[in-house]
Amino acid sequence: MTISFQPHEQFATTVRGLRRDTPPMKLYEKAKKYGIWNPSDIDLTQDKIDWQKLAPDEQDVILRLTAQFQAGEEAVTLDLLPLMMTIAKEGRIEEEMFLTTFLWEEAKHTDFFSRFLTEVVGHSGDLSHYHLPNYKAVFYEALPQALDRLAYDSSPEAQVIASVTYNMIVEGVLAETGYHSYYTTLRDNHLMPGTMRGIDLLKQDESRHIAYGIYLISRLVAENPHLWEVAETTMNTLLMPALGVVTEAFACYDPVPFGLDLDTFTAYATMQFQKRYERIAKSRGASLEDVIVVTQAAIDADDA
Repeated sequence: MTISFQPHEQFATTVRGLRRDTPPMKLYEKAKKYGIWNPSDIDLTQDKIDWQKLAPDEQDVILRLTAQFQAGEEAVTLDLLPLMMTIAKEGRIEEEMFLTTFLWEEAKHTDFFSRFLTEVVGHSGDLSHYHLPNYKAVFYEALPQALDRLAYDSSPEAQVIASVTYNMIVEGVLAETGYHSYYTTLRDNHLMPGTMRGIDLLKQDESRHIAYGIYLISRLVAENPHLWEVAETTMNTLLMPALGVVTEAFACYDPVPFGLDLDTFTAYATMQFQKRYERIAKSRGASLEDVIVVTQAAIDADDA
């Protein structure tokens, strides 16, 4: 079998240098500044004490949430490479540089939740029974399908579907709602300070990922206006299973621990969905220059 390769014709950094004023490079600078943290350095001593004081149903709801995050972080770590390869093959060096931090951070998040399960919960068994049908529809099916497609179809349409699935739904809706769950159950009850420190750092990392996703989708739509319909369809198709992840979890408890209210969380998830939808909708009819200006302003304001 003959393996073919595409030789390099030139290198951007020796022809034009790095474009440091672009959104991806601004995100790369932020990643270098704020993304340097080690999950192993977080002190979980008090968290172990707090865990033992929780009632069984309270432990179960936290374990369910963590099991979903643990698998989700592993999934995005495993599934990201086709997007990185697609961007690299297009010669977008600034975007690829940021994506190197993206993959590293997802791996750290996987590391962090593993520490929580091992050191705080003391659990090393199978937690997949916490992955219910809607969760599986998103993380077992939609996410790998969208990202793996890029291995053989690197078209702008495939890139939009991949980024909407990953950045807008998995990160922008489900992860954001999950962080809200941790804040409501733990921080509001003054529990597990180490875990909450890790969640704060994760959320900060993910805000950069979402910002890049908004930029990527907006760039693709500005360059290919017909792709707005693809982005919109993908968002709307994934809305119901995303909300279903929330509702099916709540259905497992009666009453729900910590006084959590289903309507509050579905409203929060819907708000996150609408926020992401409105951000990418701004790319309709916009020029690439407009997209860059708007994205840079959002990055500077830390508005993902």
